[in-house]
Amino acid sequence: MNKIRKAKENAFLRIAIQGELGSNSHMATMSMLDNEVAEIRIVPCNVSAEVMARVISRDVDAAVLPIENSLHGSVAEHYDLLLELDVRIERESLLRIRHNLIAGPGVTLSQIRRVISHPVALSQCRKFLASQPQLEVMPFYDTAGSVKYLMEQKLTDCAGIAPELAAVQYGAEILIPSVEDHTQNFTRFHLVRRSDDPFLIATQEPENKMSLAFAIEHRPGTLVSALERLAWAGVDLTKIESRPVPGSPWEYVFYVDVRFDTPAKAEAAVAALTEHCRMVKVLGRYHAASFTPE
Repeated sequence: MNKIRKAKENAFLRIAIQGELGSNSHMATMSMLDNEVAEIRIVPCNVSAEVMARVISRDVDAAVLPIENSLHGSVAEHYDLLLELDVRIERESLLRIRHNLIAGPGVTLSQIRRVISHPVALSQCRKFLASQPQLEVMPFYDTAGSVKYLMEQKLTDCAGIAPELAAVQYGAEILIPSVEDHTQNFTRFHLVRRSDDPFLIATQEPENKMSLAFAIEHRPGTLVSALERLAWAGVDLTKIESRPVPGSPWEYVFYVDVRFDTPAKAEAAVAALTEHCRMVKVLGRYHAASFTPE
């Protein structure tokens, strides 16, 4: 079997996401794969650990997970799962996040007494919510889940803050579009697969980005030396952050994203880090998603 197989040869692809149908992860999956796959079956999961468990067990073909929001920062749990499990990043995409006030059909803003949504979405709509002091604001487990809930319960005094797709998915209506504080609100998503599975989708775009995790000895200068080795290899460091090592207080794993223009530079970067670090894991090599500010 070829290393790369075309997804359209399959009757469908099963993609796990954290959250409900109609969520931003659902939207990111469709934008990433819809033009290349005959049929996508979204498998909603309650928590990210369940998403990855389904990938490992091959209950699904892949997962789409958010890794970083331009306002809220990184999703630390997902970095931990990428390091812990035998998976790889195969693709990335950027999704412009639009939060909409959504209610049941025919419900007007004057009827709304309560707004529910995920805490991150609520925090990104503070100006709008402050302009509506009559509304009680309550956190909910999921953005799209808030719309699902108010539709199932037939609530006429409650609205959710969620993506447009949630309104379509559950037959609701958008009362006020784009209630987010900042228009420059983007989330980066990764398509994740088992490391030993063939590539899901053939792509004409060359790999030019790599995500790595590495751990170093706890001595002065070791981090500087690691970064110098990346510079020596000729790759462009675009992101770095650290995460604590469970069970080892004050020990850290560093996560980096680098850009490269030739495969040889990516290989040189991995080799240089491997010589210096006590642990190196390539989380994925893929084509960088393009970013166009609005």
